[in-house]
Amino acid sequence: MEGFIFTLILIVIFFLASGVKVIREYERAVVFRLGRLMGQRGPGLVIIIPIIEKMERVDLRVVTMDIPAQEVITQDNIPVRIDGVLYFKITDPNRAITAVEDFAFATKQLAQTSLRGVAGEATFDEILAERMKINDKLHEVIDVATDPWGIKVTNVEIKHVEIPENMQRAIARQAEAERVRRAKIILAEGEAQAAAKLKEAGDTLGADPIILRYLEVLSEASKEKSNTIIFPAQMMDSLKGLMNQLR
Repeated sequence: MEGFIFTLILIVIFFLASGVKVIREYERAVVFRLGRLMGQRGPGLVIIIPIIEKMERVDLRVVTMDIPAQEVITQDNIPVRIDGVLYFKITDPNRAITAVEDFAFATKQLAQTSLRGVAGEATFDEILAERMKINDKLHEVIDVATDPWGIKVTNVEIKHVEIPENMQRAIARQAEAERVRRAKIILAEGEAQAAAKLKEAGDTLGADPIILRYLEVLSEASKEKSNTIIFPAQMMDSLKGLMNQLR
């Protein structure tokens, strides 16, 4: 008899102890009593009535979630592969458990479809040059959709944009053409400034600026190893007059 009572006491103690839970500072316990939502408890020591009550742990920390690469056709019909990263946290544990079956899976699926939708509405140049604008649009779309689930999206970032090899070659050619264009502009601006200075010098010396420009070219040519310098016959008289003025 005494052994039975001792065993019964141990069972009762074990039964009651199974209802003692420790909830960490960054967690909350969503408690159900006979299937009915009783609200959230914690952090700290939480007592759950065994069999009658059940609980779900919810982590309130920011979750970092990768958005898998998505095949997207941009508004200007260019195929790209885009992936990203999503940061979110639970602000209402009760809704996160009761409003959606699996909030993490649902948020990930929503992020993928939103990425395809937002990127598909943008042009290829916008995706490359205005990434912050795309990020802000994604943030807004996902945050609005997850708000009924008690989830707050803190940030969304596009990580990589992959483009077909033929598009990479086209972009490289475009970049090279842009560099050549800028070089020609800089050269033209330099020539214009040099021409203005030569005109000032010609006005001061009473000489033809074209002759001064030719002398500048000869000065540069004299630095080369070649010892042959060609003087156009029509410039000889002008050069003689300029040399006489400089004496």
